[in-house]
Amino acid sequence: MTREDKLIPSYGGYRKLRSFQYAQQVYDATVIFCDRFIEKNSRTRDQMIQAARSGVQNIAEGSMASATSKKSELKLTGVARASLEELLLDYEDFLRQRRLRLWAKDSPEALAVRRKYQSDRSDKSDSSDRSDPYQILSAPAEVAANTLICLVNQASFLLGRQLQRLEQGFLNEGGFTERLYRMRQDHRGKR
Repeated sequence: MTREDKLIPSYGGYRKLRSFQYAQQVYDATVIFCDRFIEKNSRTRDQMIQAARSGVQNIAEGSMASATSKKSELKLTGVARASLEELLLDYEDFLRQRRLRLWAKDSPEALAVRRKYQSDRSDKSDSSDRSDPYQILSAPAEVAANTLICLVNQASFLLGRQLQRLEQGFLNEGGFTERLYRMRQDHRGKR
């Protein structure tokens, strides 16, 4: 049976998505950041960690739901992006409330983070610490927060592109209900 002949097509594969990989890095780095710079009993700490976690979990859940609900996949991918936007605001608030500098998009520091991001994508043999590739464990608060802002923006950008592809796929191919109907019609026609 070919992929086109299957009622429930292949689904999942979210671990290979760049959006998932970078959202997961943001989550891991956010936990490190909050351990270092946000009070342990703070509501903000819980919110930041949960927003970062929600970004990751909703990408995975949407991918797994994709076989039977393109609508759910689109919705959950959008929720992931919205969660990261909430996290972005928390990092900006952190900088503003402490009177720390927010890097401009094209500042030398932000460009260096983007270059590292690009090199991480192309060179998987890099020997840097994979558990803390952006040195959030040792960076000063301003550098750590701005680095995470850069990473959140990148993950959000990737999710935006993913949403565009999902939307186009839905418009071109339809959803599960339409597929179900077409396959039922084809099956009846073969009798």
